[in-house]
Parts: sequence; structure tokens; C-alpha cells
Amino acid sequence: MDTIISISNLSKVYANGHHALNDISLDIKRGEILALLGPNGAGKTTLISTICGLVAPSLGSIEVNGFDIEKDYRQARELIGLVPQELTLPAFESLWHTIDFSRGLFGKSPDVSYLEQLLKDLSLFDKKDDEIHMLSGGMKRRVLIAKALSHEPKILFLDEPTAGVDVALRKDMWKVVRKLRDAGVTIILTTHYIEEAEEIADRVGIINGGKLLLVEEKKSLMQKLGKKQLVIDIKEPIEAIPESLAAYGLALSKSGDKLTYHYDIASDGTGITTLLHNIREAGLSLKDMQTQQSSLEDIFVGLLEEKS
Repeated sequence: MDTIISISNLSKVYANGHHALNDISLDIKRGEILALLGPNGAGKTTLISTICGLVAPSLGSIEVNGFDIEKDYRQARELIGLVPQELTLPAFESLWHTIDFSRGLFGKSPDVSYLEQLLKDLSLFDKKDDEIHMLSGGMKRRVLIAKALSHEPKILFLDEPTAGVDVALRKDMWKVVRKLRDAGVTIILTTHYIEEAEEIADRVGIINGGKLLLVEEKKSLMQKLGKKQLVIDIKEPIEAIPESLAAYGLALSKSGDKLTYHYDIASDGTGITTLLHNIREAGLSLKDMQTQQSSLEDIFVGLLEEKS
């Protein structure tokens, strides 16, 4: 999978001295879904805006499919579709006119069949003659995507695409994003919903304080940084963990009837078999056991705490 966006030593410092981006280098692969995670003010929107040519970089360079975003602005921008956070749409224009006009802004000739199929894919075709103010909030979100895709870009940026929409609509949007990826569109999204990144991303980037802390394949990230825990229910509550079990770093629940053991899924051995044997040797009777995998949210929070 080759690179479609190449970012080298990118920094952005505003006139007030605020460092919004700090020496970011990143290659984005053609046809992938990259999720950018980070708290408010981390630099996610600034990074997207800089790649799209809306914010001028202070240092560094960005190439989009080989085009420099400053020297070759027109060619680079033509390859990009951007869905902003805000619902910036003309209230009294029809849906059809909105996306047809957007296509024309990029110098594209009219293509009724393409726009019709686009609206069908986004479940908007039956609303094509409605004025924008007549649409629900979720539909307006999809109109923004249609508008961003009207000129057939190769790259789509989604800045908080499901902010403020209900869970059902969020899952519908995920289906749309996967379908676009399957059609060859490279997708970069920022999100506060960590389950969104966990559900649809191929890679995950974590930004905080204008710095890119890591970029990793999602599966690899969870394997390397994810932990599992074994929760052991014992029949009779205890007041303290026996000395013979001290080496395992067990946590005892307040009720005294649950022991929690953390282990690394990437290690050669988990130590569970020996632990269970030693628990019985300590005179404790087992009632039940269950394992739990750490989520992407656990990893995200842990990384932010580690880097703070």
C-alpha cells in the first residue's frame, strides 16, 4: 500500500505563540482509514486544516499524491474532500443544488448519474429536491459528506463526523465510511468516540499537545499495549490476600470475594495455570472465572497519562 499523503516535520505556531502542531511527521497510506484521537485542543483539527490548505504551516512540508500543498495548491486540493465539524450548509437551497454547485466549484463538468448514485449510497436520494432546512441533523451530516464527495476526491477528511448524532445513525455512518474505503477512497477521521476508531479504523494516531504520540495499526496497537485481566470469584470472602500469592500482584475486591490478575497477552506465558494451583494451595475455593480485554479507550487514557 503506497503513500498518498506525506507530512514531514510539520509545525504550526500562531501569532500569540501557541504551538498547535509540533514537528509532526506522518505517511498516510492510500486506501486506509486512519483515525486521529486526542482530547480537545490536541491539534487534530489544525492538522486536518493544514493538510487541506486552510491553515498555513509555520515549518515543514506536506505532499498530497506528490503535489506540494503550497506550490501545487490547486492540484492537491482537488484530490481532497473535507467534512467539517460545523453544519455549514445553505438553509434554503435544495440538496441537489448544494452538491451540484459544490462539484462545479472544482471545475468538474456536470454528471447527473454520479451525483444520483452518490445520494443513493448516502440514503439521501428521495430528499434531493428538499431544501436543507427541512432535513434532520443526521441527514445534514450526510449532506456534508455528499458535498465533500461531489467532485470525486481520492481523499476524504471527516472532522468529528458523528458528533451529536444518535448511536443508530452513527453505525449507519460507519457503514458509509467502510463502503467509501472499499471504493478506494482514503479516509482520515478525527473523533472523540473511541469506539468509532475501534470499530472502523485500520490505523490509529494519538495526538496530544500538538505532538503525534504514536501511529499504529489498530490490531498491533491492542496486541502490544493491550492487557488482559482474569477475574476470579472465590466462594468464601477473605479480608486479605494470602502471603503465598503476593508475587502475582492480585487485587482484592471490597467485597473480598473477587481476585483480579493482570497479564500481558503478548508474553510467552500468562502464569494463570500456576496461579490457579497456588490459589487452591492457599486454601481458597474457586467459584467462577472470567477474562476481560483492555479496550482502545484504556490504551488511549493510559498513553495520555504516561505522556503527561
